[in-house]
Amino acid sequence: MRITPLALLFLSALVASPARADLHITRDHGGYVEEYKAKYKRIRDRRERVIIDGICNSACTLVFGIVPMNKICVTPKASLGFHQAYYDKAFTFGMKVTSAEGTSDLMSYYPNTVKDWIRRNGGLTTEMKKIKNGGELWKIVDPCPEEW
Repeated sequence: MRITPLALLFLSALVASPARADLHITRDHGGYVEEYKAKYKRIRDRRERVIIDGICNSACTLVFGIVPMNKICVTPKASLGFHQAYYDKAFTFGMKVTSAEGTSDLMSYYPNTVKDWIRRNGGLTTEMKKIKNGGELWKIVDPCPEEW
């Protein structure tokens, strides 16, 4: 079989073009806010999509304030969890100590749909407040279309 110059050109264009990668969130319990900010900014800048297909708690929810909402969707297994920000336990002798500044920073990233849900549910507290897939969640983010 002979490869023509046109076929080579087509093949090189396929290989050279960046592959679109989706972030599938299935079991993310959060972590350091600054790490999530950097991660989601990279995803936003690469115009990637985010599919929430399970647990997205704590700092994971920053996705809603950084990645454009039209690039995020939820599956029937999606669940979100919100709570106040905490200082790193390494600096608080292993105790959970809330951070008013960190909580304010989190809230500043959220779009109004998320802020409204948090307000309607008593604001951010030390306890995790969860939204499971369904009408309440769909007021914040669209369900994933079949082609995603």
